[in-house]
Amino acid sequence: MNVAELILKKRDGFALAETEITFLIEGYTAGRIPDYQMAAFCMAVFHRGMTAEETLCLTRAMLRSGSVLDFSSLPGLKLDKHSTGGVGDKTSLIIAPLVAAAGAYVPMISGRGLGFSGGTLDKLESIPGFTVQLPLPRFRAVLEQVGCAMIGQTEQIAPADRKLYSLRDVTATVESIPLICASIMSKKLAEGLDGLVLDVKTGAGAFMPTLEQASDLAQSLVDIGNCLGTQTVALITDMNQPLGKAVGNTLEVQEAIETLKGSGPQDLALLCEKLSSRMLSLTAESAEAGRARTRVAEALSSGRALEKFAQMVEAQGGDPRVIDNASLLPQAALREVIASNSTGFVTGVNARSVGRASMALGAGRETVDSRIDPSVGILLNKKIGDRVEKGEPLCTVFYNQAAKFESVRQPLLEAFAIDPDRVEPPPLIKRLVE
Repeated sequence: MNVAELILKKRDGFALAETEITFLIEGYTAGRIPDYQMAAFCMAVFHRGMTAEETLCLTRAMLRSGSVLDFSSLPGLKLDKHSTGGVGDKTSLIIAPLVAAAGAYVPMISGRGLGFSGGTLDKLESIPGFTVQLPLPRFRAVLEQVGCAMIGQTEQIAPADRKLYSLRDVTATVESIPLICASIMSKKLAEGLDGLVLDVKTGAGAFMPTLEQASDLAQSLVDIGNCLGTQTVALITDMNQPLGKAVGNTLEVQEAIETLKGSGPQDLALLCEKLSSRMLSLTAESAEAGRARTRVAEALSSGRALEKFAQMVEAQGGDPRVIDNASLLPQAALREVIASNSTGFVTGVNARSVGRASMALGAGRETVDSRIDPSVGILLNKKIGDRVEKGEPLCTVFYNQAAKFESVRQPLLEAFAIDPDRVEPPPLIKRLVE
């Protein structure tokens, strides 16, 4: 086969056969196809799209480029969730130990944040000593011992995706549903799962801002998972305001711990319970859904989920004392309140603006090589529907450099819309896609 001819075929809007897609992925992974040709192929896909069958073939080829883990010897369900990313989204830190405490195994391979959307690995690494780079045998040992383990992508897992994502990131081809789907699902299906729940965000702070876009992405992801033998569903959830109150790595770890203790923000706790229950009832009859909710509630109220979190932290080299002593986490030197200029009700909190402010403080990265400051971030004092008086705090900023704080002061103030009449917060869960 000729690479240039395959690029031309896709550029002109024709569908590629599975053998042709496999040829491209195998050749690129092995280094036989250069970056410039694969970049041209990605741009052709970006403009022409792919059929459902092509996207499935691309995912399968990327999945087979590396190892597929086998946890079939473990006596229980192997489950995971994936979020498309959002501001203040620390659900993985809560859901992994919660579902493990309810009786399943959660082998979670997560990612880092780029831009205003924080990554799970960055949050975990704010815990002193916690290592996310475990060799696969150690990953398996922690999973067997604790019931959950959270690591970054290894060299053995979907190496085609690792190469292709880096290329897409610098060629303006990230925002392509076929390429997004193949990237997400090739990594997740390599975990050897029985079931997968997807949390697809929509709104101002999401990668897919409209419900229609999010629905298209969710349906494609779900179809791929089910076609490749993993029970998959998606919840489309709101990201018009940040999830929970904390944005920033240390702050989000603290909020995750508070939620595992039963005292987290209502929206965060609700979403974690919904996602966890859906995970546990994925492969069961519909009558099991109620029992799954009961198992999740008991795992949380009994303290077993918090205990699982502590066990996972310790097994991965972290200091479990952070659970009862937050001062052991990285701490910002300075903090300052952003106060309201008026009295009324909060009718909007622009998640994108809050996320960008957090990134400007150092909590996120503008490039892959940017260095994260785990101690900085933003704590929301008010959210949509809350009453606020003039001079009352809207949010508290944790920072280490005065110039960075000054750069976010006005954008954060403008992120809050305040009006005389109260509005209800937007529905947290907008749609279920099966």
